[in-house]
Amino acid sequence: MRPLLTEIARGLPQTVPFVGPEAIERRSGQPIRARIGANESGFGPSPAVIAAIAEAAGTVWQYGDPEIHDLRRALASDLGVPAANVVVGEGIDGLHGLIARLVIAPGDVAVTSRGAYPTFNYHVAGFGGRVVTVPYSGYREDLGALLATAKAQRAKVIYLSNPDNPMGTWWEAGDLSAFIAAVPDETLVLLDEAYCETAPDGTLPPLDISRPNLIRTRTFSKAYGLAGMRVGYAIGETSFIGAFDRVRNHFGVTRLGQVGALAALADQAYLRGVVAQVAAGRARLASIAAANGLASIESATNFVAVDCGRDGDFALRVLKALELRQVFVRKPMAPGLDQHIRISVGRAEELDYLAEHLPLAMAEAAKALSGKVA
Repeated sequence: MRPLLTEIARGLPQTVPFVGPEAIERRSGQPIRARIGANESGFGPSPAVIAAIAEAAGTVWQYGDPEIHDLRRALASDLGVPAANVVVGEGIDGLHGLIARLVIAPGDVAVTSRGAYPTFNYHVAGFGGRVVTVPYSGYREDLGALLATAKAQRAKVIYLSNPDNPMGTWWEAGDLSAFIAAVPDETLVLLDEAYCETAPDGTLPPLDISRPNLIRTRTFSKAYGLAGMRVGYAIGETSFIGAFDRVRNHFGVTRLGQVGALAALADQAYLRGVVAQVAAGRARLASIAAANGLASIESATNFVAVDCGRDGDFALRVLKALELRQVFVRKPMAPGLDQHIRISVGRAEELDYLAEHLPLAMAEAAKALSGKVA
């Protein structure tokens, strides 16, 4: 018997959009030596997190608190807002799925940038919505074009990330505040701030919990080093945050996820140390790129976009050559961005390995391309 799929589900592609390092290892039969492609934190979580999880490991037979009471209140205290303005979910991706479920009906439009982080697009399509994209302006999301397109399309949602993934660029807080103020009340601004901890001062607009059409999403996956735990949170106006209880998986954030996130949030000294290591790692990546005659884009994230100097086909060949050399990186795919590879900050030994193998991968990609032309 065939599954009784909905018409919407039948029309969706059956795909896993992100190729993980585990898939590369299975395909190649070799371990990844430099895991610097998924923007994880190779520095790991705070030792306090590991200790807290170890202490709580024996309680995994219990469900996690469905109200996520302690973590919500700790986050609210840290942010300086009431707990009623914070919701916790299974990472930013899980929260984006809930947001799409709350606001997207079949035929509704979501506006985003062509080549921006794609997961929200999959959720929009999953609920029968339509994604309309605008190109980047250089290597930054084009706020003016996003706004104009949202108005013309009467969009239900505008999605943008600040700092940006995949390019690492950012807008100043004043520019974002002016943009948000100009968005029509009928359109929700979904502001993805996954990299807020590594952003320079003056990047994040002040928290505004009075606007019903603004929701900001953040995560413990990046600077806090908890990508495998899947814990994210959103900040917004009280009634909109309350609506998550209509649709969320109330046991979705695991008991150990809540314990780990609480311990991570409490260890701000460790977080500051990671942020400093990330800044040093970005500088090292820029230096490695320059040593190979390549330009890199100044980044406010835990990764650096490196221009491979030719077109998207060549950049993809460099990526594949690095895979064969046990280096995992990713790349943007949209025209205008696709000549880059995106390299996450990693541990010193991983960046040493990259520095050794990038010139060899570049040469192999050039040789393969010249053979193709011949």
